Amino acid sequence: GSGKTTLLNVLSSYIGVKERLVTIEDAAELQLQQSHVVRLETRPSSPDGATEVTARELLRNALRMRPDRIILGEVRSSEAIEMLQAMGTGHDGSMATLHANAPRDALERLEMLIGLHGFSADLQAVRRFIAGAVNVVVHTARSSQGKRKIMSICEVVGMEGPTYSLREIFSDEDAQQKSVV
Repeated sequence: GSGKTTLLNVLSSYIGVKERLVTIEDAAELQLQQSHVVRLETRPSSPDGATEVTARELLRNALRMRPDRIILGEVRSSEAIEMLQAMGTGHDGSMATLHANAPRDALERLEMLIGLHGFSADLQAVRRFIAGAVNVVVHTARSSQGKRKIMSICEVVGMEGPTYSLREIFSDEDAQQKSVV
């Protein structure tokens, strides 16, 4: 991959040791050092009768566990709504990953996931919801040499008319130029 899980591990090392964290992953890959970590894993349904446990269900349960922060291994589906609600209502510093080609693409992917899963509001309301919940987008990618790199870091400032207002904090211009060639 592009280094998303590695980045979550590094970022989580800056979280205070006394904070209560809840992680939600398909398979436990995060290696957190804090002592108050609750690890939740999704589960597919199986022929022997085990029912599916989705990231969305785990997020709903995680909110009842009074976490300081929630770390979601990957946003793929309807859990986007709950994750954004958590990020926007007192779980500052929560983190999640998703697949996208650039910071703005990540925000637009969240729009799509929300729209596909029953959040009925006009596009501007959805964008305001996302802009109010997401503070920073870090774009990672694998370079043409196979190295995992942080390509850019953008602060989500808010909305400017109908579009997201992003402030680029960091850009690896050399890496971006090489990946275009």
